[in-house]
Amino acid sequence: MNIERALQLLKEKGYKRTRQRERMLEIFTGQDHYIAAKAILKKIQEDFPSVSFDTIYRNLYLLTDEEILEATELEGEKHFRLACDTYGHHHHFICTDCGKTKSIAFCPMEQVNENLAEYEVENHKFEIYGKCPQCQV
Repeated sequence: MNIERALQLLKEKGYKRTRQRERMLEIFTGQDHYIAAKAILKKIQEDFPSVSFDTIYRNLYLLTDEEILEATELEGEKHFRLACDTYGHHHHFICTDCGKTKSIAFCPMEQVNENLAEYEVENHKFEIYGKCPQCQV
C-alpha cells in the first residue's frame, strides 16, 4: 500500500490528513519488517519533537483498525508494518531478530476447524516466528 492510497482511505472514512500521519506512513514505506512503536515515536519526534507516545499509539491503532497497518507482538512489545500487498487470506513468518516478514499462503484453519467441530470460530491469527536466512549467520 502506498502513502497516497492510505491517506485517501482515511479521508473516505472521515479522518483528517495530518503531517504526523503522513510522516508515520513514510516511515513504513519500503520496509519489509515490523517496527516497534517506540522506534516509530523516536523517528517521528525528529520532525515533531512535542508529539506524545499516546498520540503515536492512537494513530498506529487507527491505521491498524482501518487495515492500513498490520500489528503483531514481539518480545512483549507491539510492532507494526504496512498492510501487505498480498491479496487474499494469508499469514506471515516473522524473524525474531530483525522483524523481516515473509507471506505464507497456507492457512491451518481447515485442520483446526476439524478439531473444533462444535465451536464457532470468529477470527484467527496465525504467525510463525524464527530467524530469517540473513539472521541465521
